[in-house]
Amino acid sequence: MKIKEGFVLRTIAGSNIVVPVGSASIDFNGMITLNDSGAFLWKELEKGSDVDGLTAALLQEYDVDEATARTCSADFINKLNEAGCLE
Repeated sequence: MKIKEGFVLRTIAGSNIVVPVGSASIDFNGMITLNDSGAFLWKELEKGSDVDGLTAALLQEYDVDEATARTCSADFINKLNEAGCLE
């Protein structure tokens, strides 16, 4: 799993925002706001994690059961796919 080139995570006024830069801004007009766990998962995706990797990272970082972590990881990836942020 890989984030498309041209999407970056920035912290602006205390908010985690994904913004398109360069040519990505032509096709994607807007931004995505992430909560802290979303920003955590984004950073894991930047490392090349997949659903299993995201699930393991959530289990290590947060007090959550495996089924919930897996569901959250899959949902996060699906939403980023729908937004066109993943390759």
